[in-house]
Amino acid sequence: MADPVATEHFDLCIIGTGSGNSILDERFESWKVAVVERGVFGGTCLNRGCIPSKMLVYPADVIESMRHLDALGVDAHVEQVRWRDLRDRTFGRIDPIAESGRRYRHGQPHVTVFEADARFVGPKRLRVGDRELTADRFVLAAGARSYVPPIPGLDSVEVHTSDTIMRVEEVPERLAVLGGGFIACELSHVFDAFGSRVTMVVRGDRLLRGHDAEISRRLTERFAERLDLRCFSSPAAVRQGPGGIEIDLDRPTGPETVEVDAVLVATGRIPNGGQLDVEATGVTLDADGYVITDDTMATCVEGIWALGDIRNPLQLKHLANLEARVVQHNLLHPDAPRHLDERVVPAAVFTSPQVASVGLTEEQALRHGRPYVAVTREYASVAYGWAMEDTTSCARLVADVETRHLVGAHVIGPQASLLIQQLVQGMRFGQTVDQMASEVIYPHPALSEVIENALLDMIEALDAA
Repeated sequence: MADPVATEHFDLCIIGTGSGNSILDERFESWKVAVVERGVFGGTCLNRGCIPSKMLVYPADVIESMRHLDALGVDAHVEQVRWRDLRDRTFGRIDPIAESGRRYRHGQPHVTVFEADARFVGPKRLRVGDRELTADRFVLAAGARSYVPPIPGLDSVEVHTSDTIMRVEEVPERLAVLGGGFIACELSHVFDAFGSRVTMVVRGDRLLRGHDAEISRRLTERFAERLDLRCFSSPAAVRQGPGGIEIDLDRPTGPETVEVDAVLVATGRIPNGGQLDVEATGVTLDADGYVITDDTMATCVEGIWALGDIRNPLQLKHLANLEARVVQHNLLHPDAPRHLDERVVPAAVFTSPQVASVGLTEEQALRHGRPYVAVTREYASVAYGWAMEDTTSCARLVADVETRHLVGAHVIGPQASLLIQQLVQGMRFGQTVDQMASEVIYPHPALSEVIENALLDMIEALDAA
């Protein structure tokens, strides 16, 4: 007969130490808390996502900008990229932060840290290693993981995901990137700037297919100019050849084979709710595996909340942080719950050029059947755009004809992630296009004039509609 499993009861159990870890502050010091983490403290964003990638994106941006200085009358070149210095600068900062967070939680007398894989084995019963935990309240914040597609032979070669590619010893001379989403675009930008000959393998006709079609088209054209972009390409098989890794591609023009030294799989991320067996505790998943919650972050099981990438297909760190604050409040004030408003959520892709968006694309507005107008304003139409000799960047706005409110905004170009914020503010607080354009003073000749002019164009479009 098997030995009985040791069981311990807690007031609160938090699974995952990304945004979920931020819930605990001094107000929880009287609670008996369990924190469960199977990996490195700090979650995806800190250790293998937003933060390390942006520490590499910034120098990549500098290098890419130098490639285009000739139009400004400046001759410059990069003598050397010291990859190991770049990498060690990045993780020399990040790794101590993760370890410091781990030590801090271990040092709190009211917190017990369990560093092991976990899964539910019954209602509010969690098996962690050889222990079993029960709790009055659970927070599911276990995030998502990289998806590796079942391509024949892919498991026979060394393959990187975003978890590992940023820690490699050397920049690959030839790098294949499978995928056309935001991770693929950001890391292709990074490794192209640092000297790799990058081949992007994309099933569809363009990059960032979920974004506004015009923005996606412009980004695709820019990438096609700087690296080997293979659209309409499906990997059929992978194998180790005498000169490198060989990838067979199915293309409309016929089969092709590319040879590379390393492969980065960036074909999406999948939530970890299934790995946790959350359905064993009564929590429900949607068709894509995301934990279903209401707008208080509560699941269908009383006393269980979820936040971050395990519940939200947008998989945005800033949204996960907001969700954590909602859960924190609702744990402390169950009789006065706070609700999350997800109507206006911005997102940015830190490639070159940057892409930022909020709300509906024109295509989505069309599918919604609402009367709308869309306008496009080029960076080149404003003074700062002239100064940059910019020829490809733009801002696109989508507005409701009846309400004169913006329903979507999309920017491609330098500082896009900053320019979008003024539109986010206006949309969140219910300003009309007229108010956003005319009741705010925009500094001249800042790049933000492209937003002002786009809004003024929208007023004309709405008046004419």
